Amino acid sequence: MKVYVVYYSMYGHIHAMAQAVADGAREVAGAEVSLFRVPETLTAEVLGLMGAVEAQKAMAHVPIIKVDQLPEADAIIFGTPTRFGNMCGQMRQFLDATGQLWAQGALIGKVGSVFASSATQHGGQESTILSFHTTLLHQGMLIAGLPYSFAGQMRIDEITGGSPYGASTIAGGKGERAPSENELAAARFQGRHVAEIAARLAR
Repeated sequence: MKVYVVYYSMYGHIHAMAQAVADGAREVAGAEVSLFRVPETLTAEVLGLMGAVEAQKAMAHVPIIKVDQLPEADAIIFGTPTRFGNMCGQMRQFLDATGQLWAQGALIGKVGSVFASSATQHGGQESTILSFHTTLLHQGMLIAGLPYSFAGQMRIDEITGGSPYGASTIAGGKGERAPSENELAAARFQGRHVAEIAARLAR
C-alpha cells in the first residue's frame, strides 16, 4: 500500500510538515511512504531575490515527482503554502498537467488529502485546502481531512493551525515561525489517518 506525500515548499515550513505527515503514515502496517516535491517554476535568480536559496538546498535530496507517477499511489497527501487563499503556482501548474490522468480515470478511488501553511493565522489556510479539494474531486479521489479525534485543533491556549479540512501551520510574515509541536502532531495524525483509510480500501 503506497502513500505519496507530494508538496511544494519555498522556505521549508511545508517541508517540515511533509516530513511529519510521512512519519505518521509510516506508523501504519504495510504502508510504503515516499516524499516528493513538485517542479519549481521560479528561476534561481528569483529564488535568490526571495531569500529562498538555502531552504531549497536543504530540500534538494527530495526527488521531483512526475505526473505519470501519481497513479502508482493508493493515497496522495498534498502540501502547499497559501498564496492569497489558494494553492501556490507551482502546485497549480503541476495539477494542471494531470489532464491525461483525468481522461483515463487514473486517480479515481484513491485517497486524497491536503495540508497547508500561511503567513498569518487568518491567511487562508482553510480556503487553500478547500479549493484544493475541488481538483481532487474532479479526479475522482476520496477526500480525507483531519477529524476532530485529533483534539489539538480545538486548543485555545495557543495560536495554532489545523482544522477539520487538514493540518496547517502559521509561518509568520517573514517566515520566522517554525511549525509548532501541535501543528506537527496534526500532520502526523493526518498522515496516519490517511494511511489507515488507504489500508482498509486496499484490503
